[in-house]
Amino acid sequence: MDKVFVLGAGFMGGGITQVVAQGGYTVYLYDTSPAALESTLKQIRWSTEKLASKGKIKDSAKAVLDRITTVKDLSLVSQCQWVIEAVYEDEQLKKGIFKDLDTRCKPETILASNTSSIPITRLASPTTHPERVIGLHFFGPVPMMKLVEVIKGEKTSDAVFQKSLYFINSLGQYPVKVMKDIPGFIMNRVSGASFREALSLVEKGIASIEDVDKGMHYGFNWNIGPFEIADNAGLDTYVRVGKAFQALGAEEVAVTSELLEKMVAAGRLGRKVGKGFYDYLPDGTKVPFDITTIK
Repeated sequence: MDKVFVLGAGFMGGGITQVVAQGGYTVYLYDTSPAALESTLKQIRWSTEKLASKGKIKDSAKAVLDRITTVKDLSLVSQCQWVIEAVYEDEQLKKGIFKDLDTRCKPETILASNTSSIPITRLASPTTHPERVIGLHFFGPVPMMKLVEVIKGEKTSDAVFQKSLYFINSLGQYPVKVMKDIPGFIMNRVSGASFREALSLVEKGIASIEDVDKGMHYGFNWNIGPFEIADNAGLDTYVRVGKAFQALGAEEVAVTSELLEKMVAAGRLGRKVGKGFYDYLPDGTKVPFDITTIK
């Protein structure tokens, strides 16, 4: 079974690590912050135990956790067949990582980015082997979502693309094939258009957060509405992605909003901190936030 190295132990990196380990792979999880590694491992333990108790995963929580090793440096990337970068959305940071990985990894190692907006061709440009660089855009929370965009860069080889589709299928996820390397790919462009309109309606006082979400649920069969989706992804992530789109000259798909900026500045980042467009209470319920109180 292949070994997988996940670079970044945040919300997305932790979720990717869990799903890959659930798929039977050996996973090394790296982060520059020991505290992030410890916190993420606790979250994975809680999540796998909960899923195992409900019969949602085939192995025990212990078996999944035994496949995960946290590491403090990049030395083991040379032993892995896959490296998945899952740091925050910053093009220069990601390019620096791929340039470094290109020198550390064997030529046949597949280098993947979890970017949600930056074209893979740009991230592969500092490498000497751009044909082995691919986009694997997981959706969060990763253990609960079954969607992964598989993005083919301009120089990504057909063999790497096909291996990536097989890899995602082996995790029990559904791969959406992105055949042209454009900013934002497919799903974020579709959901971004919905969220931009939802934000505008709420900011203008035409509709409430709850009514928009419930309307999309009852009227269009969405499991959850655009504001709860945003809370799950992280409002700070939306702001960063919006700025990334602007830097890429794709202003037309950027989610930009004064309300969103104010909420992030106030620390209302979404479900990961217990408050975003909703307040998430200890008993599992959620209460819509009164946006008129935001400064």
